[in-house]
This record gives sequence, C-alpha cells and structure tokens, in this order.
Amino acid sequence: MLPGKPPHLRVILLGRDPASETYVASKERAAREAGILAQTVRLASGSTPQALLEEVERANHDDSVDGILVQMPLERGHDSRKVFDALDPLKDVDGFHAENVGRLHQGRPRFVPCTPAGILALLDHYEIPLAGRRAVVLGRSEIVGKPVAALLTSRDATVTLAHSKTQDLRELCREADILVAAIGRPGLVTADFVREGAVVIDVGINRLDSVDSAPENLRGSVRVREALAAGKRVLVGDVDFDGVLPKVAAITPVPGGVGPLTVAMLLRNTLQAALARRQSAATELQPKER
Repeated sequence: MLPGKPPHLRVILLGRDPASETYVASKERAAREAGILAQTVRLASGSTPQALLEEVERANHDDSVDGILVQMPLERGHDSRKVFDALDPLKDVDGFHAENVGRLHQGRPRFVPCTPAGILALLDHYEIPLAGRRAVVLGRSEIVGKPVAALLTSRDATVTLAHSKTQDLRELCREADILVAAIGRPGLVTADFVREGAVVIDVGINRLDSVDSAPENLRGSVRVREALAAGKRVLVGDVDFDGVLPKVAAITPVPGGVGPLTVAMLLRNTLQAALARRQSAATELQPKER
C-alpha cells in the first residue's frame, strides 16, 4: 500500500437499480478490505445527462480522487460514450476512455478494463495456454467483448469475435479451445455449442424472476428451479452450466466466477492510478537543474 493517504476511488451511481447497488456495495467492501478509500456519489433516478457529466467533472478536478468509476449500465437517455469521453484518462480506472482504449489496442495499456483483465488473470492462474489456441469471444461490447479479444490476440491466441448476427454461431463456437460468453442471453450456450475439453469463461449476469422467464434448458437446473419456486430471483450466466459442465476441461460459475476478479482488477487499477499520480507529483516537486 502507498504511504500517506490511501488511494481514493470515486464511484458515481445513477439511480437505484438493485443490481447496480449490489455491485457498488461489493466494490466498497472490497476496497475497505484492501485499504482503499471508496466513496460513492449517488445521483437520483431521472437525473439529467448534464448533471451526470458535471459530477464526472467534479471528480476529474478533485485532487484527492485517484480513480473514477461510473457504474454501468446508465439509465435511458444517457450516452455512455459521452460519459467515458468526459473522464480524465489518468483517473479512468475502468479503462473506457478513448485514449485508454487506443492504448490497449496498441499493446501499451494504461488501465485494462476490469472484467477482461480478470479473465486473463484467471486463465494465467490456472496455467491455461493461450498462444496458438483458437478463442471465440461471444459478444462484441466495448466493455468486455472487444477488449478481451484484443488481450487474447496480444497473447498470440487466434481470436474470432462473434455476436448475435454471426452466421452458423453454434458451429463456430464448437471450434473454440477457449470460449468467452459475454452476449447477455441466459443459457444461450448449451452443450452443443462447445467441444470436448474446451475452456469456457461465462461473463453473463442475467436475473431470472420467474419460471416463465427462464429458458427451457435452464428449468432443469435444481438451483434455478428451487430458487424460482421459492419466489426468489436467481442469477444465471450465458452458459447452461449444468449441461456444459460434463464436456469441458474448465468452466466459470455464475455467480462467483469472473465477478470477484473484476472487482480485484478495479482495485489494482486504482492503486496503479494513485501510484502514477503520486510519482508525477513528486517529479514536479523536484528542484530544477540550473
């Protein structure tokens, strides 16, 4: 940890979405445990885009703030790209500012987006080889799909970025040694999407409120069925976990798989931002040679 004041993470939360509240609470708790000051600014539901941008600017100019995270998704009427562009790229610990995105794709990242960074950390921890392997990334979002494809490419994997309009999607996914599912459709990836011995990373976070909201292939899951029968919401991924598990070499569960690593990478990025800002300030304070 850094000497002096702890790193300071400013989280901006718009509205009262239950899922976002849960995510923010987990980030605050993890930050406290790591010795990082996490402060959440809550904007009322229905706040204008201008109000959100003004809050971002306040955090940009607050010298006590090392890292800024705007919790996604935003409410309707807000343009996430404008919000990302408004962030100070040196405080953009989610890695979504255009400058940070460009640096990532050039192979010289400043802040790697947290979920993709967590996926790479997970693969490395379990010593899953990437060079020369065929990887399929299912989903082309700016937050997960595109950056994780860039990271896998930088590690010499052969990467295909697929999406909902990809033809012969099932057949394409079956070619993958490593399949990253981040398309936002519960249980889309069934056993016939994966090859024997593949590694499957499930990034999906989907909430089911009733049996009717569950795809037919997920209704056979004991966990899903019992939770919904008890009137509880249940979290599921983009992968039919029970159906796919017997075929694969490794698979991440939902919840409890990629999510904790996403939070860990956010804390790492915040620490890196704080360290860079302190080093810059120390350099500026050094006496100039005459």
